This record gives sequence, C-alpha cells and structure tokens, in this order.
Amino acid sequence: MGSYIEIGDHKITQENVFSILAEKQIIIPLATEIILDGAIADIECTPEEKNMAYQQFFNQMKIAPNDQQQLKAWLERNYMTLEQLENRVLRGIKLDKFKEKTFGPQLESYYLRRKRELDRVIYSMIRTKNVGQAQELFFRIQDDGQDFAVLAREFSQGPEAETGGVVGPVELTVPHPQIAQLLMTAQQGKVLAPVRIGEWVVILRLERYIPAQLDMNIARRLIEELFNNWLNKEIQNQVKFHLENFSVTLPENPSQPSMNGHVENTQTTGNN
Repeated sequence: MGSYIEIGDHKITQENVFSILAEKQIIIPLATEIILDGAIADIECTPEEKNMAYQQFFNQMKIAPNDQQQLKAWLERNYMTLEQLENRVLRGIKLDKFKEKTFGPQLESYYLRRKRELDRVIYSMIRTKNVGQAQELFFRIQDDGQDFAVLAREFSQGPEAETGGVVGPVELTVPHPQIAQLLMTAQQGKVLAPVRIGEWVVILRLERYIPAQLDMNIARRLIEELFNNWLNKEIQNQVKFHLENFSVTLPENPSQPSMNGHVENTQTTGNN
C-alpha cells in the first residue's frame, strides 16, 4: 500500500479520499484554498513584510527564530517543506495585497451602489396586533402630546418596549423592508400613522438618519464583500466533478423528516 493517513480505525487512501472529502464537506474549502493559491501566486512581499510575518509565526509556534532543530521538528511534525511554510506564513499578507489591488479600484462605485443600504437610522416603534389600540395610541401621541417612550414601554409588544420603543442605530437592511422604506422618506421627529406589517400594526417615529461615510471600516467591509462575491463565482466556474459510475438511489416511499417547534419571522419589525 502506498501513502495513506490513519486516524484511529480509519484509513484515508487514494481510493477513498474523494468520498471522505465529499462526506465531510471539505471539497469546497479545499477548492477555495487552491483558487486563492493561484490568485496570490504572483503577489510579491517586501523583505520587511517577510521578516514581520516570520516573526509572528515563530512567536505563535513558540519556536526560537535561529533554532534550526526546532524548525525542522515542526516541519516534520506538520509534513511541510520550507517552501510550503513560506507560502503559509506569507499567505495573509499576499491575500490582503490581492484584495486591495483587485477590488480597491472598484470600491468607490460599489460604495455608491450600496450606500443607501449602509445608511443607519435610530427610530422609535410601538407594535401591537390590535388595530384599534394602535389608532388610539397614535392619537394620544399626535393629538394629546403623550410621551412616545412611556406608551411604548406600556403597550408595545416587542423587545423595543424595554428601551421605550427606541431601536438602533441600525443599518437600513436590518428592519423589515416596509419599515426601512417608510424611514427613508420620513421626516425626523414626526410620528407616522399606524401601518400593518405582517401580523403587527406599527407606529413609527424617525429619531435620526445617519448617512454612511466611506471610512476605513466601511472600506474594509466592502472590499471583503467584493472579494467574497468574486470567490463564490470562481468556485462555481472552476470546480468541476468528473465521477465515473456515480449515482444515487432514493427509496420509493421515503419517510419525511419531521420538524418540531416553530420558526418565527425575525424580520417582521426589525430588532435592537
């Protein structure tokens, strides 16, 4: 028998490695690593970057930088060559450079497309399942000048009751789409008439609209989004299965799996 890996009573061989990769759902993570290896292959690192990366590696592994015996033992224990070690050590730096080089030029236009979704809002909300009660609460706030927060604590039937009805700041993708649409056009401080959203009747008041800004945190996040979008497309395009004599047979009358309990729609009105 040639090379194989033994884990307890299991042997991973050339003959069974594919079925194990598939069963353990490791094919896509493996494909991701291979695709990224190709993407960063031509990315260069400066001597300073290499020194910093190796220093971090030695510190993390608790290896003395000049102890060749310790390094040799670590490589043998992890079945790695010096070349493979360098690829691993420099991978993070190369990947960051690849992201910046590839997706940095797209950042501004992508930000402009995403900006409305990145805007944040602080708003007050009262929700109830009783239409009549919602109308009464609206008039008590609108006409009688009663305090929104006090009424929210007493009557709102969601977690926002604990904060006097205040939700946020949250991005506009967080609340229910109807709520987000209402808040985008609402006048700050004005109480909106009750509106039905799913099972709830909701009273809203926009407290503050916070436009997004392309700062460092947003830039990193958007570059990561662009990178992940690219990576998913590469996986779809590059991963091909060539299987001989593979088929799946299902029973004629399969028993249906049962689901206990229930699932709530957490996007009905948004959350804190």
